[in-house]
Amino acid sequence: MNKKVAIFTGTRAEYGLLYWLMRDIESDKNLDLQILVSGMHLSPEFGETFNQIQEDGFVIDEKIEMLLSSNTAIGTAKSIGLGILGFTDAFSRLLPDVLIVLGDRFEALAAAQTAMIMRIPVLHLHGGEITEGAYDDSIRHAITKFSYLHGTSTEEHKNRVIQLGESPNRVFNVGAIGLDHILRGRFMSLEELSSSLNFKINKNYFIITYHSATLADEDPETTYKNILDALESFKEYQVIFTYPNADDGGRNLIPLIEAYASKDPERILVIPSLGHTRYLSALKFAAAVIGNSSSGIIEAPAFNIPSINIGSRQKGRAAASSVINCDIDSDAIRAAITTVLKADFKEIHKNMPNPYGQGDASKQVIEIIKSFSYIASKNFHNIKDI
Repeated sequence: MNKKVAIFTGTRAEYGLLYWLMRDIESDKNLDLQILVSGMHLSPEFGETFNQIQEDGFVIDEKIEMLLSSNTAIGTAKSIGLGILGFTDAFSRLLPDVLIVLGDRFEALAAAQTAMIMRIPVLHLHGGEITEGAYDDSIRHAITKFSYLHGTSTEEHKNRVIQLGESPNRVFNVGAIGLDHILRGRFMSLEELSSSLNFKINKNYFIITYHSATLADEDPETTYKNILDALESFKEYQVIFTYPNADDGGRNLIPLIEAYASKDPERILVIPSLGHTRYLSALKFAAAVIGNSSSGIIEAPAFNIPSINIGSRQKGRAAASSVINCDIDSDAIRAAITTVLKADFKEIHKNMPNPYGQGDASKQVIEIIKSFSYIASKNFHNIKDI
């Protein structure tokens, strides 16, 4: 009998990372793919990106409505509660043999804890990482403890998951699964990208993605205004903005972006979601990535594209030498942009090692799925036994 493998996705970025794993599960004759979609995917406010999943040819088995149109921690906490109710019904219908969740979002937390209570083994990807500036850090480690199997992105992250008490024989360093796109994806030309975006790209450009730092003493609106102020010094560059996530304070940033773009529509594009193919195609030709998204740390170095990581949201995350960290004030952001645009910067950091692997994670995850046997109780692995 085939194993039923459920994959959860709640955001545009997460789906892009999971795309090739979903393809490989779908095409495997011994596995049955189930797809659960929730969170930002179902929100008109964030582009209803579930449509992209369907346009890619996937069948969505369950849509779980859970995201409140709120900009507060209260709204996020209530959304988690709604998610638990929805996932309970979805899992009771689908009865998956394993659930795959990625990362550290609150939507994934709701899915993982529900699955654990219902004795559905969870395979967690990207555990063991550190992002001290957001509550995602605590969520990630909580998901680790709800999970039975683990596919980490680096050896250091594997050791952290074991440090959290997970047995080494259930923890595997598979690399960052999003890097599979680098080897297997088809990318648009600059002309195709311009046509798809209905935005003429006729000069060098930046990609900007900034999310609220939910635990840091950083006001997201002030930080975003500092980013916009810094960009005024580089008007010879076009700018592509993507929307922030549905985190506390994130929605307040959208009017700032839209107002800034309205002043110069030929230079600036704002789009809720690029989708994984357009995003990676845009990344391939970008002069730099600016903000605090994990994609600037994991995917950008794979294209030899410099990245500027602003503030503390990603504090503690492993990064290639092409990633420049800077403070949230406009002078620091401006100085960091100036640094990565220097003629020798890209050459110096060209082909530097990416700590997140080589782009063969999906194959390894498939092997883990096929080989494991599940025991509902798991012993705490004491690190003195390593």
